[in-house]
Amino acid sequence: MEPELKDMLKDLLWLNAVIATELIQITENTSQILRKDDVPETCRVEHAELRRRALEIAEKCQTCQALKDHLEKHQ
Repeated sequence: MEPELKDMLKDLLWLNAVIATELIQITENTSQILRKDDVPETCRVEHAELRRRALEIAEKCQTCQALKDHLEKHQ
């Protein structure tokens, strides 16, 4: 595989992982607003696992301390 193509694919995978983690957070925030209550614990646990996995995928492509720090601030 050409180095340029490989780099582009790595960047796209990384960016998709970032987008995925933010969508998870948006879903939690929206759920909390609509319920006028906290997100169910089961969802919170599952979302944390999904964020963790997305971070793993992102870090395979490129390490970004800012992403890791940001995700740790998500509830």
